[in-house]
Amino acid sequence: MSYYEAGGGDYDELEAIKRKKLLELQRRLLEEEARRKAEAEARARREALLRAILTPKARERLANVRLVRPDLAQFVEDQLIALVQSGRLRPPVDEDIVKQLLSTIYEQTHRETRIRVKRRGGF
Repeated sequence: MSYYEAGGGDYDELEAIKRKKLLELQRRLLEEEARRKAEAEARARREALLRAILTPKARERLANVRLVRPDLAQFVEDQLIALVQSGRLRPPVDEDIVKQLLSTIYEQTHRETRIRVKRRGGF
């Protein structure tokens, strides 16, 4: 009589736990795959929309901004999409409009850094 035959209940519990963990892992993998697929589709739709509303020079400008400040590029793209969809801006959006928007955002968010040195003693 083997170990597993003698304590069959323990073996069955262990197998049930293994099956449960395997099913949970499979479920997580499927959810992750579905999420990645949905994100890829959303990115593709966004890129297609941006290609439709931006001139090549404007897309190039945003690509350069994305290299340095991805968050800013994302924000500008969101703003451009919203402006076009609301009818406040007509495609094709050229590089000058992108520059204007970048400049406006920079002015609103840029803060000048000042450093003050306080000296103690007789210096």
